[in-house]
Amino acid sequence: MKVLTLNCGSSSIKFQFINLENEDVMADGVVERIGEEDALYTYKSEKYSVKKLEMPISDHTVGIKEILKNLMSDKHGVIKDQSEIDAVGHRIVHGGEDYADSAKINDEVMKVLDKCCELAPLHNPANIKGIEAITEALPDVPQVGVFDTAFHQTMPSRAFLYALPYNYYTDYKIRKYGFHGTSHKYVALKAAEFVGKKVEDLKIITCHIGNGASVCAIDGGKSVDTSMGFTPLEGIMMGTRSGDIDPAIPMYMMNNMKMSADEVNNVLNKQSGMLGLSDISNDMREIEDKILKEKNDMAIQAFEVYTYKIKKMIGAYAAAMNGVDVIVFTGGVGEKMPILREDVCVNMEYLGIKFDSKRNDSFADGTFEVSTDESRVKVLKVQTNEELMIALETRKVLS
Repeated sequence: MKVLTLNCGSSSIKFQFINLENEDVMADGVVERIGEEDALYTYKSEKYSVKKLEMPISDHTVGIKEILKNLMSDKHGVIKDQSEIDAVGHRIVHGGEDYADSAKINDEVMKVLDKCCELAPLHNPANIKGIEAITEALPDVPQVGVFDTAFHQTMPSRAFLYALPYNYYTDYKIRKYGFHGTSHKYVALKAAEFVGKKVEDLKIITCHIGNGASVCAIDGGKSVDTSMGFTPLEGIMMGTRSGDIDPAIPMYMMNNMKMSADEVNNVLNKQSGMLGLSDISNDMREIEDKILKEKNDMAIQAFEVYTYKIKKMIGAYAAAMNGVDVIVFTGGVGEKMPILREDVCVNMEYLGIKFDSKRNDSFADGTFEVSTDESRVKVLKVQTNEELMIALETRKVLS
């Protein structure tokens, strides 16, 4: 089965074309700056690679057509015609409480996606555009929605309810939803495979650390709590997002700093986190250089806050599950920043962690252990693959 996976943002489309017989990525790329005359298009296959080609791409439909044209190109395509595309799997950010699993796209799903636009105004409208573009270009090809929120629908009410008037939940669906579910599910399964046990027999804490970041408690293969909440702003400190703060701070900003609600929202989502606290960058590669090469005090302080909040979340989730067997680091930062993994895991011997600094220094791809052989809790670096997970979920649904 050959599956085209799409991750549509407001002005971008990331794609992979995967042959599930051998999990081979036949082609991948990204369309950026959709709607602009100088949009950027990147395409890569075994035979051909084009990086950052500038071209006008007016909307998602035009972007999808460009992707399909390259996949079927006589010179550098990987298929002869569109009949070789067996299915399309879409990353969809928000499925609300309606979907606890991936689903085949139909009229009912589209109604739910539209309803959830008010919960994910930056993401769901773009996801809908991607589905509509595929429907126009490939009307006979089945499509599947893989929801970021679906994996977390197993959370019990004690984990997802906020201490607000109960009718806020019943009438307005204000609750914790959680995100990054596709990644958390994928790395949990990979971790179980690595340690040679069934995921149903493990208590796993997965740390997806990128520019956006979240931690998830997975008990018996099911999400029982996660750090992101009603929106991706809640939880641990991130690249530009504040994470958890006193809820009175936004009111203080509005009353005393004379900021509007939109200005406060912009500060908390785009000017805070590592960027705001370090006053340097949200790019952890720059922060790492400032720490290791320059001993920059602001970078060091921000980094200590960053890792401390991850450490606290791990401790909280170990308490929630009455223990932990495996801790996983994944995401761009979690996979590629050894000093982060070490700073989080040192001084956690009480939990059963024995950290191995030499193993941790590896930048190898895939999955490897960064704890010692004697460590009661296994600490792993697992390379996430959300696109493969989307393709696998698509096959599962259509089977």
